[in-house]
Order: sequence, then structure tokens, then C-alpha cells
Amino acid sequence: MLKKLVRGGCVLGIAVALTCAAVAAAGVSGSSDARLQKAYRFQQGGWTYVHLEGSPSDLGFQHGYLLAPEIADAFEAIKLYDTHQTQRDWEFFRTTARQMLWPHIDAEYQQELQGIADGVKAHGVDLDVYDIVALNAFEEVPDYYLPWLNKQQKSAKAPKLVAPGNCSAFIATGSMTKDHQIVIAHNNWTSYLAGERWVVIFDIQPEHGNRILMDGFPGVITSDDDFGVNSAGMMITETTITQFEGWDPNGKPEFMRSRKALQYANNIDDYVRIIKEGNNGGYANDWLIGDRKTGEIAYLELGLKNTPLWRSKDGYFVSSNFARDPKVLREETSFDPKNASSSPNARHARWEEVMQQAKGKVDVTMAEQFLSDHFDSFEKKEQANERALCGHVDASSRGVKEWAWEAYNPGGAVQGKATDSAMTAKMSFVARAGHPCGADFLAADFLEHHPEFSWQKPLLRDMKAGPWTIFTAGQKEGQ
Repeated sequence: MLKKLVRGGCVLGIAVALTCAAVAAAGVSGSSDARLQKAYRFQQGGWTYVHLEGSPSDLGFQHGYLLAPEIADAFEAIKLYDTHQTQRDWEFFRTTARQMLWPHIDAEYQQELQGIADGVKAHGVDLDVYDIVALNAFEEVPDYYLPWLNKQQKSAKAPKLVAPGNCSAFIATGSMTKDHQIVIAHNNWTSYLAGERWVVIFDIQPEHGNRILMDGFPGVITSDDDFGVNSAGMMITETTITQFEGWDPNGKPEFMRSRKALQYANNIDDYVRIIKEGNNGGYANDWLIGDRKTGEIAYLELGLKNTPLWRSKDGYFVSSNFARDPKVLREETSFDPKNASSSPNARHARWEEVMQQAKGKVDVTMAEQFLSDHFDSFEKKEQANERALCGHVDASSRGVKEWAWEAYNPGGAVQGKATDSAMTAKMSFVARAGHPCGADFLAADFLEHHPEFSWQKPLLRDMKAGPWTIFTAGQKEGQ
């Protein structure tokens, strides 16, 4: 049944949802495959928690098999979005995955990606490893490689593609926080088409390296909105650098480098070294990094030509898709840092306001409030829109022109996460599915008022907000 759904093109969201529920219930518990014996999944607070354990190929197989229905559904959503935005067919993405990305992926992660393909196949989903690799690269190929390629080919008729912004985040330590330890928080901004599906909690216990607890997207080996902790006490997140330009076709995919860094970093220097190694310019981000063992935090602006790093044991870093380094701004972006009305700059100003007001009081509860904030710093009033830390671009007649998001684009903050040093010591964080403020997005109502987005109708679903929920590595259903 799933095989026909995946290869048959776009599917009705309700059909996929029903299939997901049926297959998840029947298949996961019914398999006797030895590779699945240590793996499990359960639902909690609007999230799907998945525990993976073992060798790279076993991790991949468990991931693919346990999340097969979700991967089939997520694949259709990404395929619909990326082919519509780029005006390239899916075979272009598969070819890019095979020819450009696959040769630059470490053997460990090639095995894991092949394992995902094997796992979904065993569960009746007709996807191969190049579909899976292209899915993993759904941020970097359409938004970084393709703009570079179109420029190289002087493709005058190609659609205008720009690197997105997406996400609001902070990290604080020392005198900024209530207990003088690290607090880190992040909300993921993306299309609601993808965001409603970005609700997996991965507990990964690999054969080598550190254990990982992260949020994630079905079928993708890294968090991809990049919030996670590891068993060495590392705490990471990021926001995307708006209007970044640059690509190295000989570099290593960002989705692999970010996963490798979270898995193998034992300190800030490790994380910086691993994420920079083989940098291809894809999914260029400002990385917020903390080490609970030392209380030190860092901010890495990962351009392609420039990679400045700031560090502190007493202070904070905020991030909302603005580049802070003048050389990065000048040499690698077309972003205007002086436009106070833009989403990244308005949110930057709001972050500075709330952090100054909260000095000495920042904790996880306060972080949840920040991620839910609706104050528009440009118009100086409460307003759920593209300038709020909790973004609601679907409510804005302005959209976000820097990201080529037109008026009322169905996107914004789709979930939130926060943790501190004490929680990280237990490999734990709190997360909320849906808008961090608790508001629901209702697809039918939206499409009735905005038929210009009816191309998303087959797969655009309601995005209901769940409760703030604590997740911990190794937890079982009902805990």
C-alpha cells in the first residue's frame, strides 16, 4: 500500500495519516528482525519518540523501519515543496544526491543512510538510498546548491531562489542565568508543510561516539533544525544565515557534518573542527554551542569563506537569522542589517530587549516564554507576525521578502525546545510540538482565505500545538 503511495506522486494527507497509524501499529511490533530488538517508538505530547541503538547500518534500518509511514509521508511533502519551488523534477534531486553528495559522505553515514533505505523497503515503502540522501539534503540542495548552479549556468528563466532565514534561538551562561549554568533554547521556523511533520525525538545510542538526544525530521540522520544534546555534555542549536550565497561542489554535505559533530564532539573545539571540516557552504548557520562541563558557550558563524568564532563564560548569544560579522555580511550575503523592519533584525532587537530584562533570571521556564513571544519590536506592539520570536508569517501581509516568502506564506515557528546544564547532565530537554505560543494552525481555514497556496492542499495539514513535554534519553512509553 505504501509502495503505491510513494511512487504514485502526491497523496492525500488524510490517506497517508491513516496509513501511518495502521502501519505503525501493525508493523513495528510484528517484526522479528534481530536488528529491531533494541529499538522502539512511542507517541507523547504530539511527538514520536524513537530509540535507535547499534551499528551505523542497524541505526539506519531501525530508523527506516520504525518510521516508515512517517518517512513516506514526509518524503511526499518535501518532494512537493522542493519541486514546486525550484521547477526541477525529483530526478534532478536524485541525480544530485548520487553524483555530488554521496561520494563525499563518510562511510559510517553511507551505511546509516543505506540502512534507512533498507528499513523503509522492508516496511513496504518504495524509496532507495538516493531518495533518502536527497531527503536528507532538503535544506541545502534547493536553497544553496541550486542558486549557485543557476548562477553558474546563467539560467535567466530559473526561479529566484535565496537562502532562507528560519529560527529564533539563544544561549546564556554565568551571571545571565538563574543558576549561573547554561540555558539554551530554539524554535524552528519553516514551512508548515514540513513543520507539522518535524516532530520526532531521536534517542540515538551509536556504536561509536556519544549518545545523542535531538529533535528531528523523519528519514533524516541529523536534527536539521539542529537542537540536541550529547552524553559528553554538549548543547547545540543554530539559526540560518539569511540571504547567504556560496557552495563548494567538492565539500561534504552539511547534514552529515552536523550529525558527526553532535555525535563525536566532546568540547567546543571538537564541535567547531568537525562542523567546519569539508564545509560545502550548504545550510549556512550561526551555531550556538555550549559545554555543560565548563559552563562555556560559543557562537560560530559558519560561512564558506569566513568562520568567525566568539566564546564566553559569562554572557549570552542570541540568533535570529542575521549575520553578525561584517566580513560575512559583506562577502557572503546580500542581507541588509540596517532594515529594522525585516524579520531577522526585528527579532534581533527583541532578543536583546528580553535578555537585558531577564539578566540573572534566565532559566528553562523563562526560555519557554521567550520562544512564545509575540512582541513586534518595530511596531512596538504585541502582534503574532513575521517579526515576533514566535513567528506567524501566515498572518502577515508583508511575508518575508528576504526569504522570498510572499504575503501570508504558511510558515513560521513550528515547534520549540529548551534545556539547561542540569537537564543536559541527564540527557534531557523540554519540547513543544506546534507553535510555541500554543496557537493552532488550521489548514482548511487558511486555504479558504488564501487559495494562492492551494498547490499545497493535498498535503498541508492542521498543525495543533501540544503541551511542553520533557524528554530524556532512554525513557520508555508512559515515563
